[in-house]
Amino acid sequence: MKLRVLGCSGGIGGTLRTTSMLLDDDILIDAGTGVGDLSLEELKKIDHVFVTHSHLDHVAYIPFLIDTVGWMRSEPVTVHATHATLEILKEHLFNWKIWPDFSCIPDPDIPYMRYDYLKVGETVDLNGRKITPLPAHHVVPAVGFRLEGQSASLIFSGDTTTNDALWEWVNRTRNLRYLIIETAFGDGERDLAVVSKHLCPSLLREELQKIELEARPEIYITHLKPGESDSILKEIEMAVEGFRVKRLESNQVFEF
Repeated sequence: MKLRVLGCSGGIGGTLRTTSMLLDDDILIDAGTGVGDLSLEELKKIDHVFVTHSHLDHVAYIPFLIDTVGWMRSEPVTVHATHATLEILKEHLFNWKIWPDFSCIPDPDIPYMRYDYLKVGETVDLNGRKITPLPAHHVVPAVGFRLEGQSASLIFSGDTTTNDALWEWVNRTRNLRYLIIETAFGDGERDLAVVSKHLCPSLLREELQKIELEARPEIYITHLKPGESDSILKEIEMAVEGFRVKRLESNQVFEF
């Protein structure tokens, strides 16, 4: 599998885009503002959107995607998320007030969009590409995802704070090559990180110490706040000695 990062910032401005990743050419992992950089031909190929949680920086471009390409496609785009997240999207986004309900137009029997309910730990197999929702701990119902390729696996934490359940999955993924994990705040805002259920460098250090794998994965940091990303990354590098930690970059590609 090939995973291309479309956006990985905690905000916008200039070239910054919010969270979205393109798996091969037909699956989105979250749909933040990075989706807007795809060409029309690339947008038409997207069959599936896997959503970690309902916050706007992760779902903002689902409505625009469906509105743009729905009429061009012979099959609906499938939005995959937990029951709790899909209910939030139905009530607060695709509700005819913020955006039309594309799950019933142009025809309820042949809509532009359909929903698929995920359960934590239950793998979705799309032609041999295995995607498993993992536990996350955030202010709204949330998950991360494990992507299993032919030779290795990648885990994306989604938005989360301290979360023992995630590390149980990490430690049982023996072929884990890449770990993408958020760190939204610096340690000077640790209290804010705790309240908003994100990570900061000191909390990240505590979480990474739970890794028991003999071969440690490469670790990439996502969701850094604009204007603070360099300073947060320096704090991380000082806090997590012994781990290979890098900044996740837009247009970065992982193959596994």
